[in-house]
Amino acid sequence: QEQFVESGGALVQPGGSLRLSCKVSRINLDFTAMAWYRQAPGKEHELVAAISALDTEKYADSVKGRFTISKNIAEKTLFLQMNNLNIEDTAVYYCNRGWTKPEGAWGQGTQVTVSA
Repeated sequence: QEQFVESGGALVQPGGSLRLSCKVSRINLDFTAMAWYRQAPGKEHELVAAISALDTEKYADSVKGRFTISKNIAEKTLFLQMNNLNIEDTAVYYCNRGWTKPEGAWGQGTQVTVSA
């Protein structure tokens, strides 16, 4: 069964940076689109960034120019580099497969808190 294990979340000040990682199991990143989502308290999951099997990227308007999605196929790991964080980025971040909607089960996520 496929599995997603997210890590790298932390408490950070506004303007700071974090790099999230998602270790995947039973998924071939060569052939699978992957995405990062986030869920703020009381809100639905929001697509933050996605990367296709051919490395095409897309981003939510709110994170364009600040976040970068990438992957390491050999390490079976998805990354999200987040720069210039602001309070509105506070959420639990999850990875999942799929280009437009989540197609797998959710992992435990990783908490990102942006606060002064």
